Amino acid sequence: MSIKSTQTAVVNEQAIVLFELKNNTGTTVCITNIGSTITSIQTPDKNGKIEEITLGFNKPLEYLNEAYLNNCPYLGATAGRFANRIAKGKFSLEGQSHQLPINNDANHLHGGPDGFHQQIWKGQIEGESLVMTLVSPDGHMGYPGKVTARVKYTLTDEHELVMDYLAESEQACPVNLTNHAYFNLRGKKASILDQEVMIMADHYTPAIDAIPTGEIAPVKDTAFDFSSLRTIGEKIDASPIKTYDHNFVLNHPEGQLERAALALDKESGRVLEVFTTLPGMQFYAGKFLDGSYARGDWQFDSHEGFCFETQYFPDSPNHPNFPDCIARPGKPFEHTTVFKFSVQA
Repeated sequence: MSIKSTQTAVVNEQAIVLFELKNNTGTTVCITNIGSTITSIQTPDKNGKIEEITLGFNKPLEYLNEAYLNNCPYLGATAGRFANRIAKGKFSLEGQSHQLPINNDANHLHGGPDGFHQQIWKGQIEGESLVMTLVSPDGHMGYPGKVTARVKYTLTDEHELVMDYLAESEQACPVNLTNHAYFNLRGKKASILDQEVMIMADHYTPAIDAIPTGEIAPVKDTAFDFSSLRTIGEKIDASPIKTYDHNFVLNHPEGQLERAALALDKESGRVLEVFTTLPGMQFYAGKFLDGSYARGDWQFDSHEGFCFETQYFPDSPNHPNFPDCIARPGKPFEHTTVFKFSVQA
C-alpha cells in the first residue's frame, strides 16, 4: 500500500492537500483535507476494469465553492459535529438549553452551515495510514466544549477502507461523525435504482419531515425491509417520501464491528459491504441531487448515487430512548466504519 500527497492550493495560509491511497490490488482512494473528504474511489469490476464509483470533484477547491456550500450535498465529506438532523436546532443537556443554526428547512443538519465538511483539517501520513485531525473550539456552531476530532484512514490489500473515528470533548456534547460518500457501483453515469441493497436491520426510526417520531418500528412488510437483497427501486414509491432518506436500527450491539449493509451492481459485478461499530445507518438514495454538480461529463442527477451513513440516530439528543450520543471527558466518540469492495462474477 502506498500514500502520496499533493499540495493543490493555499487558502487563508493553509495548504490544501490531496492524498492518494493505493493498494496493491487495484483500488485507489483520494481524500482531501477540505472536510476530510473522500473525493474519489476507483475499484475494478468483474472484468478487471478500474472505474470511479463515487460522486465528487477532481479539484479540491471545488469543495469550497460558494455555490456548492450554499446548496451542499456533502459529497464524500466527514459530517460533524453532529451528522444528520437535530430538530429546530435545539437540545437541552445537563440543565442548559442550546440553540444551533438552522440550515435544512426548520432543522440543523450535519453540524450546521460551517460544519466539519468545510473546515480545513490537518492531514498527516502515519505509517500506512492517513490521519486527519480537526480542533473545533468551544461554542462553534453553538455546540458546547472544545472537540478534537480524528479520522484515521487505512486501505488494505483486501480492498477495505477502514475509517477509525475519535472525537474527544472537553464538555458534555452530542457528537456524531460519519462519512457522506455517494456510491454508484456501475462506474459510470447511471441510475442506482436497479442496484441491489441489503441492510442488517429489523427496525428503523419513522420520521415526519425528516425528524424521527421517537418510535422504533419493525421493517417487516414495509418499504424499508431490506433484510434480503433487492433493488433500491423495487419499493421506493411505497416510502412515504417516494425515496429513501431514513435511519435504520442495526441489529448488532453498539461497539461491535459487524456488517451493516451490502450493495451489488449485477452489471459491473461490484459489491460494497459496510461494517460499523455504530448503532444506526442512514440509507439515502440521492433523490435531491439536482444536476448542479459534475465530475467531467458525469452530471450528478437525482438517484445517481446512494449513501450508507453510519451514525447515531437523527435527533438523538432529544430522544432519551435512542442510543447515547453524548461525548464527555473520558467518554469520547470512538467508532470504526469499514467500506469493503469486491466483485461477484
